[in-house]
Amino acid sequence: MNEVATGLAVGNTARPELAAEAVQQAMQKLGNRVPNSVLLFLTEEFAADPQPAIRAAAAAASCLQVMGCSAPGIFTEQDWVLDTPAAAAMVFSGDVTMLPKPEGPELRMALTAPNALNTVWLQSPALRFGGVSGDATGQGPFSVWQHAKGTPVGHCEAAFRGVNPAVLVSHGLRILTSIQTIDAASDYDLLQLNAQAALPMFHLSFPDTAPSSHLLMAMVADSEAQLLAGDFQLAGIVSENAAQQSLTLTKPLRAGQVVCWGVRAADAAEAELQGLIANQLAAWGRQPAFGLFFSCLGRGPYLYNGMDRDLDALRLRCPGMPLIGFYGNGEIAPHGQGSELLEYSAVLGLFAKD
Repeated sequence: MNEVATGLAVGNTARPELAAEAVQQAMQKLGNRVPNSVLLFLTEEFAADPQPAIRAAAAAASCLQVMGCSAPGIFTEQDWVLDTPAAAAMVFSGDVTMLPKPEGPELRMALTAPNALNTVWLQSPALRFGGVSGDATGQGPFSVWQHAKGTPVGHCEAAFRGVNPAVLVSHGLRILTSIQTIDAASDYDLLQLNAQAALPMFHLSFPDTAPSSHLLMAMVADSEAQLLAGDFQLAGIVSENAAQQSLTLTKPLRAGQVVCWGVRAADAAEAELQGLIANQLAAWGRQPAFGLFFSCLGRGPYLYNGMDRDLDALRLRCPGMPLIGFYGNGEIAPHGQGSELLEYSAVLGLFAKD
């Protein structure tokens, strides 16, 4: 018998009953077994006052271990929802359980409000994956909850017992340029590339017109070998500084690192995620028990012209697998001994039974 299942309830208004309905759908798939924990995601319409919906979910599950957040859009393996009030729930039972506030070194899911993001927390020794709550504008209400109530620190974490985890990260980039060496940098300012002023070298990298800056991403690594192996950080372009002939990026830089430029593209994103899933399934030799997926709001249906080909790939590769997630304002993925905040990416946690 399955130990994990999902439910998705959609309505015209942000009614607390939607959360209860999503939990009840999931429980029915488990033969009405009593859950030991619930992961609950609500659309942004609930963000200003999520507590009635959280209480309704806890009552439906007869369980106070309810964790989650609000987001611009949510989904399960069943469907995705944007711009409409909805609730998505994943219930855990049997040997598979969600453990809040883990203290060991195990991988943990992390959910955070935008104003609770800080490098001290992200880079503290623990491997985290997850997403950032918020609304479509990134400025409106947001909520994060744990133990069936809002969390005052603005973020929460949980590990999972009874399963083996794997985290897959898709940046969805098509590489456009060769790898260049950073010869001079100051904090977030890129000053010199290959012993030349950074701004003209950047423009020389594109024989034709460079893509729009909001589509371009810098892939930064400590060495060429690391970059080619996929061990790099992403940085967006904040500004081009004509007077200083420099570029300001969203991540701090230092001399000696290397960089190349890529552009967000639907075909690259789709192919990358499909390959990552296929490789992980081949390594495990079995199907996952469930998946947790955190996708940028700028990916999903907005990248794929009204479809979510990422979800299609998961349904194809992992048929029937319980899946839950949301479209958020940032993604969290393991990096080094800690974690980092990503942009325009998708982070997938897959969990196979021990």
